[in-house]
Amino acid sequence: MPENTVDAEKTEKDKRKIKAIKKMKEIMTFYYIDAKTATENNKKVAWITSGGPVEPLIAMDIIPVYPENHGAMIGASKMGVDLCEKAEAMGYASDLCSYARSDISCATVNGGPIGGLPKPDMLICGNNICGTVLKWYEIQARYFNVPLFIFDTPFCHTGYYEEMRRYVRSQVDEYIEFLEKATGRKLDRDRMEEVGRLSVAGQRMWQAVLDTTVNKPAPMSAFDAFFHLALIVTLRGTQTAVDYYQELLDEMNERAKDGIGAVPNERYRLLWDNLPIWYRTKWLSEKFAAHDACLVADTYTSAWCGSLRYMDENDFLNSMAEGYTRIYLNIGVDEMARSVCDMVDKYDVDGLVIHSNRSCKPYSLGQYDIQRIVEEKKGIPSLLIEADMCDERMFSESQIETRIEAFIEMLKQRNRR
Repeated sequence: MPENTVDAEKTEKDKRKIKAIKKMKEIMTFYYIDAKTATENNKKVAWITSGGPVEPLIAMDIIPVYPENHGAMIGASKMGVDLCEKAEAMGYASDLCSYARSDISCATVNGGPIGGLPKPDMLICGNNICGTVLKWYEIQARYFNVPLFIFDTPFCHTGYYEEMRRYVRSQVDEYIEFLEKATGRKLDRDRMEEVGRLSVAGQRMWQAVLDTTVNKPAPMSAFDAFFHLALIVTLRGTQTAVDYYQELLDEMNERAKDGIGAVPNERYRLLWDNLPIWYRTKWLSEKFAAHDACLVADTYTSAWCGSLRYMDENDFLNSMAEGYTRIYLNIGVDEMARSVCDMVDKYDVDGLVIHSNRSCKPYSLGQYDIQRIVEEKKGIPSLLIEADMCDERMFSESQIETRIEAFIEMLKQRNRR
């Protein structure tokens, strides 16, 4: 290949790189250093589920650590199989969530890409994402011999009712009492109000970042969103998250203005459903991009701002009961399908890519119904990929490559009509 062609390709590739990535890595590095040195600095650490109410922790200067985030890092680092096999050797079934398996075994060997997570002083479990977390966190609470708080949210099959609100709201007070007992100090209510405002501001900013992909071409893809999601999970309720997403939003708006797309020659716009396949995000990104297809949105990263309409920044403690109950994984299939249909319209999507995730049963259980509803109501084709978010043993490259190519051919045929 001529040298000038190589240089041109490198320049084009560099132009598409998101500059904020460097800042994100710096923030996350500092965050994990802070968590790992918590004891030395007289700070407490709480392990918390990804859908758990983190804001009271932030308000009480307790460092939140997310085993699920760590599971994603394990998957992306291709360490999932080894740690899952270790858990299976300990007696845990291979059908169990790969995040749970990798976390349970990782704790015994300080494994993973950052040498294990810092020892928790307490565990906070919100069951609004799945039932597995209940037993998973009970296991870890026994292993580390620390207290566990369970934030129980009723499943919203057809709606949200006053009885639900009262029940969950009462737990907010119990949660705060639990934290006060664990830390030996009272919650500063003014500080809590400020954290609540920052939480809502950060979620709004994250939604604004995701919404930049309504532009054609989309300045970022779902694969980029998977990476930049980290702060809205780990540092929700902080000024750091708000400032970072403002910077990322400015960059995305600038890219949109200049016509810089995540995928050169964007032709097909796709919507991703379910968690990423962490160990193959680059391969999948390149595979779709090679066909001029861009995954412009996804149900996963949108979940961290999906309950915004229920949150009141001026009455956060009361409104968080509804906000944390009505998240994407805690609603009925019909409402999920409506959300997906709304995203198809909003992002002008040509097709739906469904990750049938062996690990995440709540996320995958109703996907065939959602697939049928979306195809009937929106008239777009869908692709079903069977895999696992963290365990590479469940991924068949040849089978998935064949399915992607057949799906793209289907999109081409539709365009020719």
